[in-house]
Amino acid sequence: MMTWQEEGQRSMINSLKTIGFFGCSLTSRYRQGLCQCFNRAAKKRGMNIVYFNSLGRIGEKYTQFGECELDIIDHIDLDVFDGIVYDGEGYNVESMAEKVINKLRSAKCPVVSISGHVDGFYNIDFEDAAGMRKLVEHFTDVHKHTRIGFMSGFLTHPDAQLRLEVFRSVMREKGLPEDGAGVFEGDFWFHKGEEAADFFLSRPERPQSIVCANDYMAIALASALKLRGIKVPDDIAVSGFDGTTEGKQFIPHLTTATREREDIAEKAMSLLVSLGKELTDETDLLVTPRMILNQSCGCMTVDYETEARNLDDVYNDVRLFGYCLNDAEAAMLKLNTVEKLDELEDAFRKCATNFGDYSAFFLFLQTDEEGRLSCSSEFGKPTGNFRPVIWIDEKNEYVKPVSDEKSKCIIPYTTNSDTSHFYYIMSIYCAEKMFGYALIEMKDDDIFSDFYNIFLLNLSVTLERLWKNDNINRLYRQQKALYEKQMELSVHDELTGILNRRGFNEFSQNAIKSLRGKNTVCTMVVDMDGLKHINDIYGHNEGDFAIRMAAHIITECCVSGEIAGRAGGDEFYIYASDYSQEKLDRFERELVRLCEEYNESNGKPYRIELSCGAYLCETDSSGSIEDYLKISDARMYEQKMSKPDRKKR
Repeated sequence: MMTWQEEGQRSMINSLKTIGFFGCSLTSRYRQGLCQCFNRAAKKRGMNIVYFNSLGRIGEKYTQFGECELDIIDHIDLDVFDGIVYDGEGYNVESMAEKVINKLRSAKCPVVSISGHVDGFYNIDFEDAAGMRKLVEHFTDVHKHTRIGFMSGFLTHPDAQLRLEVFRSVMREKGLPEDGAGVFEGDFWFHKGEEAADFFLSRPERPQSIVCANDYMAIALASALKLRGIKVPDDIAVSGFDGTTEGKQFIPHLTTATREREDIAEKAMSLLVSLGKELTDETDLLVTPRMILNQSCGCMTVDYETEARNLDDVYNDVRLFGYCLNDAEAAMLKLNTVEKLDELEDAFRKCATNFGDYSAFFLFLQTDEEGRLSCSSEFGKPTGNFRPVIWIDEKNEYVKPVSDEKSKCIIPYTTNSDTSHFYYIMSIYCAEKMFGYALIEMKDDDIFSDFYNIFLLNLSVTLERLWKNDNINRLYRQQKALYEKQMELSVHDELTGILNRRGFNEFSQNAIKSLRGKNTVCTMVVDMDGLKHINDIYGHNEGDFAIRMAAHIITECCVSGEIAGRAGGDEFYIYASDYSQEKLDRFERELVRLCEEYNESNGKPYRIELSCGAYLCETDSSGSIEDYLKISDARMYEQKMSKPDRKKR
């Protein structure tokens, strides 16, 4: 009898051909359009596409990326694919592209790279040099410009080097200085426009035109020129490269050269179809950029009726963005209320409203040897088997695996596979832990918006919270069992009833050893002030009473998982995992407040006062509580000695 996984592979192989697509940042504007082009090309040929999308580096000023995001690639069975497309240009984290390439080299089917030459793959190569040549020659031959500047990307980047070399080559051929009216090193982004404008305007002769190595820098430069009273293109013409949507919306619309995504998709899919019949070494194809002559060079004039419609579209997009943002905020709050795994599907159905219409969504979590899910605190060694925990199938097309069946990372098979399907798979991860993956199928050829990425990140955070809560509950159960066991071994202090030194050591060591990965922990040393004075004046019985009151106050402050014990005499130790400065501040405030409350109401002729030293640090299960307590003790002593009446203490 076949397993669900084997049946799914058989179904895929015996029906439509299925292509795997590996890329990063597929919701960027360029790649959204690229996915649409590939979907249309696949539908024309009756093929399926499975997209494996990574987020990579996220953020501008403060960037983040999940080091374990690509762990999912280890569990993908490439044998189910009839061909693979690799879009390596979007991978923006060091070693990500290399990891994907190394995985794809093990594929038995043909692999086509569409955005950069990879040895051993079939390649769709771009004639970027031809596109850049057309742009420069357009200014020299059509506009008769002789003073042309060039805004490059990072000069260490291969694309920047190629485009600059073409610029210089054309300038030399035209008998002009090879650096023209100046070469400025930009950043392939929007951050260098101001500097570039000042650079070109400070030249001995103002440029007639400036060629930029991509559209984003052209937009930034043109914006900066306009702020300085320079009209584009009347005073200085500007061109970009890449043919972005932003360049079409910017006013004046950019003259640029574009990589034809339809051409890329058609050539890649046709190549995979032909390779499915017979493999050959002579299959690298070229895609030639197309010139888009527009307003920024002066070849086109502004059509104000068209621009008014464009502005209406932009305003509508802004309003829609606001609605989607509100939905994202609501989803965050909803997911924050989820306390059990079986509540996730209902939360998804209610909150997944802002990234496009979908027909199917599945969330698969990884299991260990015992079948335990990755969000369980008892999860052991990952096996590469996955179990569905959310199963939303609007068309009732898919066969759900039985709960105890082991299945590898791939799509479920359909009950009807005579139409093309387009699936998007993304890793579900948080910090340094990969929980599993999500699969979504949209209702049309479009890919989801960025709000889907946000939803999955929030979903990951929810799973992380469930995992931590389960860890806390497990730790609590362990501590309870250990407490009961230690009661027999006299781990509690006879005078105060809280843990003694031995009990504190065992509980705190177990707590730190149970840490999974990095965690913020805290140690505190609390010491009574003036115990000798109490003993000398009022006797040791009162001294013992004061110690018990101090222990009671400390225990009352322990509401965030703190472990407290009497180290001996009038000294107390405290340890806590998963701590923060906010929790520490609350603990110290409560310590002072409860002492004051006690002193005001107890009617004793002496006061209970405590000195506290604390140490917060990041550590893992190998951390040394003993070392942290030494630091806490030194800080406690500093606090004690800083008090005005310390001589009495």
